[in-house]
Amino acid sequence: MKFCSLYSGSSGNSLFVSNKNTKLLVDAGLSGIRIQRALTDIGEKSDEVCGILVTHEHRDHIHGLGVMSRRFDLPIYANEKTWEAMVDDLGKIAPHNIKTFEFDKPFSVEDLEIEAFRTSHDAADSAGFIINDGKKRLGIATDSGIITPEMTKALFGCDLTLLESNHDVSMLEAGSYPFYLKQRIKSDYGHLSNEIAGNLALSLVKKGTKHLILAHLSEENNYPLLAYETTARILAGAGVILKEDVDLFVAKRSSVSEIIEL
Repeated sequence: MKFCSLYSGSSGNSLFVSNKNTKLLVDAGLSGIRIQRALTDIGEKSDEVCGILVTHEHRDHIHGLGVMSRRFDLPIYANEKTWEAMVDDLGKIAPHNIKTFEFDKPFSVEDLEIEAFRTSHDAADSAGFIINDGKKRLGIATDSGIITPEMTKALFGCDLTLLESNHDVSMLEAGSYPFYLKQRIKSDYGHLSNEIAGNLALSLVKKGTKHLILAHLSEENNYPLLAYETTARILAGAGVILKEDVDLFVAKRSSVSEIIEL
């Protein structure tokens, strides 16, 4: 499989996953034209995308969803509660492009198998995904205030995991956000901190993950080097050797990140 984060952060999120026959987006949280440009930047054609998986209905994950579906006749895959929460914001979607999934039932898009698992976020029914081509497993887990047993079980054994590392707790507490927003971010339905992400990353590496991407960084309460160094420190403290035992990356906010081939 081929994986690339096109954009990642509170200003917009979109990921690209493909194998030889199937090309998918996960979320479309920026304008359609920006997503198209990002696909061009990595040598991909927008009209070859087969569908879009949706994690949840927040604007930074669905802003360009309706446009991309209409422009390229793309099916949209979301659970029932997420469809109910976002349908009024998408504009007209062709009935044949409205696809639903359930958490306990794997489904396929062309020749890729998808398994959805719940995350803990202040959304209608937020999801993470495992994407499997029969040989490699890729995990996507962002927008969750805690690490649930369901998340851990799903992510164990993935060859590549994109994992939220949203904020540094000290930066958040000392920053300019109002009290209610700080409490929301730190809550069980908010976002994962660098420290929590680093500890989960260590568990994943012990279970075989070889590629880790830290994602969905806060622009106000984090910065890429800090997120990277927090996880790197936790891994090194347990004897994990970067670039030998695991490759560690940080997804870029406003441009495409590294293309990873599995």
